[in-house]
Amino acid sequence: MPNTLDASLDKRATVYFEPEVHRALRIKAAEVDTSVSHLVNQAVKLALAEDAADLELANVRAGEPGTYFAELVKDLKVRGKL
Repeated sequence: MPNTLDASLDKRATVYFEPEVHRALRIKAAEVDTSVSHLVNQAVKLALAEDAADLELANVRAGEPGTYFAELVKDLKVRGKL
């Protein structure tokens, strides 16, 4: 089986899936000749990487001036847009 995890590094966790999700995972794993564990591991890594990228961008933009919603609405009214 390609893309298997190194057994010496594996950590076990119990995860409960909705039956339809579990069935889809099993089918997908069979189609790509890998394990459900590998698919889930890759999906979690992707989600964590996306979160890390979002946090990095938030940190970069933290110093930018912001506009409060109330101020924006007031400005739109003053300019006749609302």
